[in-house]
Amino acid sequence: MTEYRIDDLAREAGTTTRNVRGYQDRGLIPRPERRGRIAVYGDEHLSRLRIINDLLSRGFTMTHIADFFERMEQGEDIAEVLGLRELVTEPWSRTPSQTIGVDELYELLGTNDPELLTRMRDAGLIEPVGDDALPVEYTITDTESIDGYVRLMASGMPLSYALDLQEQLDEDMRRAAHTLISAGRSAITEGRFDGWIPKVGEESDWATHFLGELRRTGRVAAHNTLYRALDQELSRQLDDYLEVARERNNRRD
Repeated sequence: MTEYRIDDLAREAGTTTRNVRGYQDRGLIPRPERRGRIAVYGDEHLSRLRIINDLLSRGFTMTHIADFFERMEQGEDIAEVLGLRELVTEPWSRTPSQTIGVDELYELLGTNDPELLTRMRDAGLIEPVGDDALPVEYTITDTESIDGYVRLMASGMPLSYALDLQEQLDEDMRRAAHTLISAGRSAITEGRFDGWIPKVGEESDWATHFLGELRRTGRVAAHNTLYRALDQELSRQLDDYLEVARERNNRRD
């Protein structure tokens, strides 16, 4: 096993010593072996750092990455066993992102309210750059959604209302995602058992194909189902709204 000092490890992984220490503090990489006053890292640390870099480049936040490691590391690296690392770590969507200065972010949102910024972070809409207590830059992880909310704010909707909307959508979408992924999990284990690991070869090829089809079908079905539901709900609430308007007009008459 190759051994590294922290500077060598960071250089080999294409990151910084500051990031290595930050990832340690977050529990994303193991603590190094201590030999007196020297911290020694190994191949496992390098592998973890390369995975983190890959996930960050794909638009994952640190919260997503922590959740990924927590779920995927169960003794052996299940994603590696299945030969599915690229498929599993590929985001279902590639929302455009942008890194801007903190003052530009405040101007865009029309506020520097810490509570609202925390809610935006929790919703995964923004992510501070670096580990400073007072970040000087933020990454907008979903510029399309932020642009939409900014337009709604320009039309009179407060940011707090927009975040209420986002939080409710997140909750509803998590339930929809659970339904879809649970159905896929049940299909994989049908006639087998939960925790079944396909063997390399035909079984692994089938699992790869199945997950690819699940991603494609799930994305299309989820979008189209949402659009139909939006049309139906808009029609229902428009009828309700007009009925309320008629009743108010009748009372005035």
